[in-house]
Amino acid sequence: MRTWPPAEEPVFTADFGSSDQWVAGRSWAYPNGGPVNPGDNKLDHLVADPAYSRTGVFRATRRRDGLWDTGLLTTEGSPEGFEVRTGDVLVARVRLPEETGAWPAIWTWRDGGQEVDVFEYHPDNPDLLELSNRVRGTHRYHRSRAVRPGGWITLRTEFGARSVVWWLDGTEVFADHRGVGRGWHAALIVNLSVCAGRYHPAPDDTTTEMSYEVRDLRVFRPPR
Repeated sequence: MRTWPPAEEPVFTADFGSSDQWVAGRSWAYPNGGPVNPGDNKLDHLVADPAYSRTGVFRATRRRDGLWDTGLLTTEGSPEGFEVRTGDVLVARVRLPEETGAWPAIWTWRDGGQEVDVFEYHPDNPDLLELSNRVRGTHRYHRSRAVRPGGWITLRTEFGARSVVWWLDGTEVFADHRGVGRGWHAALIVNLSVCAGRYHPAPDDTTTEMSYEVRDLRVFRPPR
């Protein structure tokens, strides 16, 4: 039986202010590395400005051209080049956004895919988390009274070869029984996107900024 928290030290402890760990404002998950991705129903205009991501508070502010300056950090292409791999366990504490149109996520990416979504959230569905393993085509929409705009939640994701398992506030909520395979590995992305309105409402006309926060993001690698 696996115990939690694990006895071993994390192999990765997020320091969002570190330019060795994280690259700000660009990712190859966006066409040409960014800064925009309209094809994915996003109003994002990625920026490297540290005020948008480096404190662990991921921000978005409205631009005059209708897009939003948004914060994104990724380990992809960073000097340390950290990647999550099969068997790893990610834990993070997250404050969810309140504004309609906000689209926060913690996810993985490599070479045009390898995406597992630790979570996605949209405040227009105030009690719902979106949990997805796009490597093997599984997902779950999980509703909980603990999930609410402005609320704090603790997330844990186990990237198993045969099953990816998601936990919310210490309770297992989804095991996909598909996993990521034995040789899987991918970079981490933490960001705040802004919806363009196709699948979820765009921001209200009066909204000019939004944010969410990530604390204590760590990755553990159990002994093999």
